[in-house]
Amino acid sequence: MRAKMRLMGFNAEAVKPLNEAAAAELGAELLGEATVFIVGGGCLVLEYWRHQAYQRRKEGEQRAAWDALRDEGGSLALALALEALQAQVQAAPPRGALEELQAQMQEMRAQLCAPDPPPAPQAEPTPEE
Repeated sequence: MRAKMRLMGFNAEAVKPLNEAAAAELGAELLGEATVFIVGGGCLVLEYWRHQAYQRRKEGEQRAAWDALRDEGGSLALALALEALQAQVQAAPPRGALEELQAQMQEMRAQLCAPDPPPAPQAEPTPEE
């Protein structure tokens, strides 16, 4: 009570003692105000915790969605690369054609590396007069 009187600006020495009924009434009022204050503060704290949990859950869901999109994009890129490689394999000549080309190259090399046959003698041109 003295603290309340000091806060209100009254001198504590000039306060008369309260009778029992007035003291009980002031105590009940103080207890009621404290209860309201504690319940209000508790509601604020619980609401803050609830909001933080909601934010963490929302961020987790966004992160999971982002990771799923990134993984899907990576697998799409792999699928495109695989399709491109399959197209290259299908466009490549068959194995038999490759061996045939190699045989032709060896024949050409053999012809290029073989010594030239001696040139045939040519008849001398006759001078025209």
